[in-house]
Formats: sequence, structure tokens, C-alpha cells
Amino acid sequence: MAKSTSKDAQALIQSLRSAYAATPTNLKIIDLYVVFAIFTALIQVVYMAIVGSFPFNAFLSGVLSCTGTAVLAVCLRIQVNKENKEFKDLPPERAFADFVLCNLVLHLVIMNFLG
Repeated sequence: MAKSTSKDAQALIQSLRSAYAATPTNLKIIDLYVVFAIFTALIQVVYMAIVGSFPFNAFLSGVLSCTGTAVLAVCLRIQVNKENKEFKDLPPERAFADFVLCNLVLHLVIMNFLG
């Protein structure tokens, strides 16, 4: 039974890889940015677990900045995706402008939280 689940897992990974190969390059770049932001947040959490969290506001600001940026990037990906019919009338430039403006507001709030 373990061999069948291994083959099923390999088939699933292969189908995901072939489906992702058809993804446009701009969406792949956004995906890479999201992975980078989440990875940076995880590094900060591991660092806090090892060293400690003396300036706790700084730790919270860093982690919330990374996760907030990742969430905004996912929203950008949803709006820019051509296969999404809900945002077909929204030009990609407008979606990117919304992303930049929301990031600016997010980071102003984060800087205010730092003190």
C-alpha cells in the first residue's frame, strides 16, 4: 500500500509541475516574491526563538511587515491573473498601483508601531 501512495504522490507532484509550467512569467515572479517574504518571516521567528525577543515591537513589526507584504502580493497575483474572470476589467497597472499604495500604508503603520 505504501508503494501506491508513493506513486500517487509522484503523479500529483508531476501534474502540479506540468500545470505550473504553463503559468505566465509575471505570476511566477509574484509567487517567488511571496515565497521570499514568507521565508524572511520564518527566519525572523527562528531568530527570535534562538536569541530572544527583547525589542518585541521590532520582532512584531518585522514579522507583520513580511506577512502583510505576502498577503498583498497574493492579492496582486489574483488581480493580475488573466484566468480570473472577476478582475478581467481591471488593468494590471491599476492592480500594481493598488499594491504599491497598500504597501506604503502598511509600512507607514509598521513604522508607527516601531515607535
